[in-house]
Order: sequence, then C-alpha cells, then structure tokens
Amino acid sequence: MNKYVLMVLSNPVAGKEDEYNEWYTNQHLADVLKVPGFKTAQRFTLIQDDPTANWKYLAIYEFETKDPASALAELTARAGSTDMVLSQAMDLQNYSVTPWVAISDKVSVGK
Repeated sequence: MNKYVLMVLSNPVAGKEDEYNEWYTNQHLADVLKVPGFKTAQRFTLIQDDPTANWKYLAIYEFETKDPASALAELTARAGSTDMVLSQAMDLQNYSVTPWVAISDKVSVGK
C-alpha cells in the first residue's frame, strides 16, 4: 500500500480567524480522518507574518491506499456535505490542495 500526503494551504475570511481555527482544528480534521485511508492530520501556521505569503495556514494529511484517485474522490464527494461541513469562516475562493506520493521512507535522527 502506497503512502501519500495531502497538503492544504488556506486562509480564514477576514475577521473570522478564531471561528476558522476552531472549526478546522476541532471539526474538519476529524471529518477528513473519517475518509477511508486517511490516517493522520496536523495543522501549521506561518512562524512569522509574511505579507508576501499567499496562505497563512497549512494542513498535512497522511493517507495510505492502493487507489489514491478513489480516496481523493471520496474526500471531494464528502466536502460540503453533512459528513464534512465546510465553514463560512474559511476563504473558499483562495486555497490550494495538492496530493503527493512518498518516494522514500521517513528518516529519523540516528537511523
């Protein structure tokens, strides 16, 4: 079974950052992890304010499957449904979703 990551770059709607972060961390991550094959989810924010950056937030999802197209199709089918409610606090006009396949194992210090 191949290992993949899905990287999602996004922003909140102006003035709704707290609502966006509450929804993303406490609801959306769990909703994505209900999609078959999705194993882990983690969010990140920029270390420093960068006015040239297109996005302030990053989510990385790890998933394992024999058929990544089907896993991504299921994720897309759920988005915006009762299984995966999307928040009005997320800027749905400006985000990036990119899937990646692992080409090596994870390497740790001392290994």
